[in-house]
Amino acid sequence: MSIPITQQDLSLTIEGSLDALAVETLRPQFDALVQDETDVVINMDKAEFIDSSGIGAIVFLFKRLRALDRNLSLAGVHGQPLELMKHLRIDQSIQVNR
Repeated sequence: MSIPITQQDLSLTIEGSLDALAVETLRPQFDALVQDETDVVINMDKAEFIDSSGIGAIVFLFKRLRALDRNLSLAGVHGQPLELMKHLRIDQSIQVNR
């Protein structure tokens, strides 16, 4: 998993799996994203797998940003992550772009 953050547009790129182990690594980056004043984009075009921990982390980040009147969107979602998000209807609350 790779987690490069581009501060210019507050975009976070996730590569590989977004599972419980990855969420522990991501927690400080998510906290840093909330500190800025712009919207956040998570690029998932290289993400191959997401589990309930990953979904929970994304929803938690979404709620924190929403409380600050900011937006979260997911870009490049495909495969298993897209299917799980559609099944859980995450795409009805968070903007999910393929």
